[in-house]
Amino acid sequence: MSGKKVMDKLLQGFVDSYPAGCGCIVTKDGEPIYEGYFGVADPDTGRPVDENTVFRLFSSTKVIICTAAMKLFEEGKFLLNEPIYYYFPEWRDTKVVKYKPDGTFTIEPISRPIEIRHCFTMSMGIGYGGNDETHRVANEVRRNLRERVGDYTLREDIREMAAVPVAFEPGEHFLYGFGHELVAGLIEVVSGMTVGEYLKKNIFEPLGMKDTGYRYFGDIRERMISICTRDESGNIKKMEGGSFWDRNHEPTAKYEAGGAGLFSTVRDYSKFVAMMANGGTYKGERIIGRKTIDLMRRNQLIQTQLREFQGTYNAGYGYGLGVRTLMDPAAAGSNGTIGEFGWTGMLGTYCNIDPDENFSVTYMHQMMPNREEYFHLRVRAAAYGLL
Repeated sequence: MSGKKVMDKLLQGFVDSYPAGCGCIVTKDGEPIYEGYFGVADPDTGRPVDENTVFRLFSSTKVIICTAAMKLFEEGKFLLNEPIYYYFPEWRDTKVVKYKPDGTFTIEPISRPIEIRHCFTMSMGIGYGGNDETHRVANEVRRNLRERVGDYTLREDIREMAAVPVAFEPGEHFLYGFGHELVAGLIEVVSGMTVGEYLKKNIFEPLGMKDTGYRYFGDIRERMISICTRDESGNIKKMEGGSFWDRNHEPTAKYEAGGAGLFSTVRDYSKFVAMMANGGTYKGERIIGRKTIDLMRRNQLIQTQLREFQGTYNAGYGYGLGVRTLMDPAAAGSNGTIGEFGWTGMLGTYCNIDPDENFSVTYMHQMMPNREEYFHLRVRAAAYGLL
């Protein structure tokens, strides 16, 4: 059976069993060697998934954000070992929660500043959720900000979150969370543009990513795929409260996040990952330097952090500057290349970028739960089977 038929059969099997619809593009040397779309974007109307279907990227946004920031790094706009308070003075006096064996705690000054690298590598100390003191204060800070100003901006969020005590000394542990909001804020500070403006001018327009952004424009709203789940009988149904997920896509919204928030098509996003796989160039135009990409995909975690990062889904991987990076194919059970890198999104988006082979994979579905380990690792295996 040819590689294309294998991919077709795999993805058709996906939609027969779980996702309402999905799409995938695999590129080699900047050109698609596979493109396929299966299932429906709207189970109520039967609208099919195709090259025009728009997906919410959620954390797949992070790869674009960190690439944009590293483009500014290679322009000399900042250094990775600089304290973030150079760019956000309100973070100069950051505190840390120190827990005692009996569960009580004290709040003390950090012994070393949060560096920009800690924000890229998710080791700055504020995660996305939890019931510890760090997250209790974070929730309170954001609740107060919302009550005071309503819909707030990224920069307002960063300013207020400076009051949150971090969960550990910077660089000690891996904690997935707020770091990439600071990276996005850094883009704004050093470029003089909003994140959305910078991405549009320096990433989306040069790559011809005409269907990617934070806010609805044109017919994007009508082309957005539904967020779905399966009920106990296995029937596909739309998730309730869909407007909650999409509130920041409204033209009146203000927040442009670093950790999530973009939408795109499979075809648009594949242009970005193909550019990264091609050493930072697209159709002869350099977007970012090859050696900068090499730095991004180099593991940055110490052994303690690797143990905290690696589970079955990330087995064999380390974490670089905003991306997972393959260190041990045997441990990962992967037929991929050491140094391939990428990330995923909460609703099922996935990318794999392999500069050594000039090879990339973009896969997307929109389901809750996303069941990423089952679907993404099978896509990874089948895509590499095309080589």
